[in-house]
Amino acid sequence: MTGGLDDALRRSQRERAASGLARSLELPDEARHDFTSNDTLGLARDPEVIEAGRAALREHGAGARASRLLGGGSSIDQELEAAAADWLGAEAALLFPTGYQANLGVVTTLALEGDAICSDSRNHASLIDACRLSRARTLIFDHGDPESLRDALAQCRGARRRFILIEGVDSMEGDLAPMKEYEALAREHDAWIIVDEAHAVGVVGPAGAGAWREAGLSDERLAARVITGGKALGVGGALVVGSRALRQELTERARSFVFTTGTPPATAGALLKAVEMARAADDARAQLHANAARLASALSLPAPDAAILPYPIGDNEAALSLAERLQSAGFDVRAVRPPTVPAGTARLRIVIHSTHTDAALDGLAERALATGVAPQPAPAEAEARRPLCVVGTDTEVGKTVVSALLTRALCRRGPTRYWKPVQTGDDCDTTTVCALAPEAQADAPAYRFPRPASPHHAAESAGAVIDMAHLDAAYEEERARAEGALLVELAGGLLVPLVGATTNLDWIATQRPRLVLVARTGLGTLNHTLLSLEALKARGLEVEALFLVGEEHPDNERTLRELSGVERVHHLPILEPLDAEALDAWLDSNDLTSVLGPEESAAVTSS
Repeated sequence: MTGGLDDALRRSQRERAASGLARSLELPDEARHDFTSNDTLGLARDPEVIEAGRAALREHGAGARASRLLGGGSSIDQELEAAAADWLGAEAALLFPTGYQANLGVVTTLALEGDAICSDSRNHASLIDACRLSRARTLIFDHGDPESLRDALAQCRGARRRFILIEGVDSMEGDLAPMKEYEALAREHDAWIIVDEAHAVGVVGPAGAGAWREAGLSDERLAARVITGGKALGVGGALVVGSRALRQELTERARSFVFTTGTPPATAGALLKAVEMARAADDARAQLHANAARLASALSLPAPDAAILPYPIGDNEAALSLAERLQSAGFDVRAVRPPTVPAGTARLRIVIHSTHTDAALDGLAERALATGVAPQPAPAEAEARRPLCVVGTDTEVGKTVVSALLTRALCRRGPTRYWKPVQTGDDCDTTTVCALAPEAQADAPAYRFPRPASPHHAAESAGAVIDMAHLDAAYEEERARAEGALLVELAGGLLVPLVGATTNLDWIATQRPRLVLVARTGLGTLNHTLLSLEALKARGLEVEALFLVGEEHPDNERTLRELSGVERVHHLPILEPLDAEALDAWLDSNDLTSVLGPEESAAVTSS
């Protein structure tokens, strides 16, 4: 059994490597200029911070020895919590071993069944996982977009409580959240804000107190802030900061606090000193922002709000290649690729420190520009190449026919590639689509199972499990191979599980494609279609067009045109015979320009 599992793991690893998505552990090279770690104030190697950790180690021992509810930790924990709360102007704080655990703890404790979470589409993986583990309904809004948040909040008016979940400074884009607009929306919609201050605290705000304090807002609508100790503070651990009532609730109910060993005393001791030093580090903060502005100007990029400067490339291999060339020149810069960032947005993530010299900053810019790989900040072009995903309200609604129709339409414009990640049952949709659109290129599915069932049940019957990392890698490879448009057809309906609780909707929500929804024309379509549109909108996904497949039903079509909010609604009758000529006849009578997008765009579909 182990050999079979290892073979499958190695196959997934080869596929990720072929798509430029392989990862490896690489220790920092002390001989290089550090432009990759988050030690923005240089506190990780500060002698006072190190000595504070040593003193705590000598006095309290190496480990916390137990969970804090069972007597673990040390007296330094409470000193640290008091110092952090005072720094950030809060009533109390609670120490967690890691930022990941802190985010899981605060979100799953506060957001319960019947509640709703409005989560920024670019939130850190720990926040995404926290939403999944909570029993609350999660709605995704566009990154940094107050209007998108307004729409999400409007969809959850009936929730018991509403939470807005954001990062103060985005971990990849490096931009400050529009806090004032978000706080106004929280008051308007009776919502509470949870802020992950990981990349903001120590860097922005008065005395480095973070993005919330930078905005100068009252705490009336603030539920909690999370500050991590491993970034600007240079140590480790994390604290949730808020009211005394919040601290007590977390102490009693946060599973990632209750059921874990406390923080080692050396970490708490060093972090206590780092809080003291970061609070007083106004000169270092000013130098950090001056350094960031200098480097951004030299690279012809906008000055970042904090310490993270994205250097957009787009292509995975190109980003890796540029990072390797800069490392060879003595600059530790790392490439960031999907799924950490959206597909097609690979970049260098440059982190500026207060300790960087002018020579190091200018040298990095000179070397980067000398490679000839200029930044590619072309969001409009990236938008044009976003996949077009055709999803369905149910099975057997005609998604494969719509896929063939769109594939044929795209083939009229240029090279088009078709791919179905998962195929279940004896039928082969790839064969069907290629027969109806022979000009298209196509690869075999990443997974094929004989049982005609939902992907997770079909896989289970075959003694297999769909590996989402493998699926991501295969998808990236298909995108890399596509010379023009890429059209992907998923298996099953929108909310059909792929593995565990991960559905088709979960997967496409991470890819952020353009969407076409397919529904039947007859009985039941109103409920299924409107529910599907609501589920898509909750994830921040808009629908470009709605296809109604089957015999004409004027009442249902009129109702959906009025209530769906979809601008373009198309009726596709049952084509008999179903052949290329019939598809062409329909295409000749219907304009799909707005659905297909700009010339040479890429596309994706679901059946």
